[in-house]
Amino acid sequence: MIFADAQLARRVEAAEASNARGCGLRDGAAVLEIAGGCAIFMGAESPLTQAVGIGLSGPVGAQAIGEIEAFFRSRGARVTLDLCPLADPGLLPILAARGYHLTEFSNVLVKRLSPTPELCTPRVRRAAADECDLWSYTVGRGYFDTPELSEQEMDVGRAIFEMPRALCYLASDESGRPVAGAAAALYDGLMVLFADSTLASSRRCGFQRELIAARLNEAISRGCDVATASTQPGSASQRNYERMGFEVVYTRVTVVA
Repeated sequence: MIFADAQLARRVEAAEASNARGCGLRDGAAVLEIAGGCAIFMGAESPLTQAVGIGLSGPVGAQAIGEIEAFFRSRGARVTLDLCPLADPGLLPILAARGYHLTEFSNVLVKRLSPTPELCTPRVRRAAADECDLWSYTVGRGYFDTPELSEQEMDVGRAIFEMPRALCYLASDESGRPVAGAAAALYDGLMVLFADSTLASSRRCGFQRELIAARLNEAISRGCDVATASTQPGSASQRNYERMGFEVVYTRVTVVA
């Protein structure tokens, strides 16, 4: 069993915050460093617009929350905070008094890595540098569950693909058509696995499992000792990660005002 202490939580949440900062390098994006984490604006309706990693390096007061609120609201965005349960407990009464409500849970999973490679991954390859739109289109269609994507939806994938540390992967069916994709990033021996997505018509065919294995193989080859991912509780993605040896270490909550 992996014990989710404050040290592990800080390591995981710091990596998530670094991921967010990487997305915030695009034109029109903005980043606010605050409360040990950061707030990222990627567009008023973007799922990447949120505050992450706050409250793990010490107390967070009402003034800091006010600065986060002003950062988002001045840009026409809803105030969204992703909170680790090991963050400063003093946040709870502050957020309650300001009218925040919970909208979502996500399970954070961790796996300790050994030098042994994972499964063979014949259907998975690293996306080439000129395949940003192909990767974004593949992942976006699975994530938004639609046959066509708007420019705004494409930009979500592009922001991830263009992150300085992003490692992006594609999985293809027997005809060579990309049907799934995912991403990873490395931070001080920890690999974050994220952006997993499979087209609806190709689910339950083992593509996500191969994508997980391919990224773990990369992490092992680069000397990482820990890998982490986040999933919706009780989802097929959580089941696939657990089958690959990951354990749920805590549940992150999303609150909005």
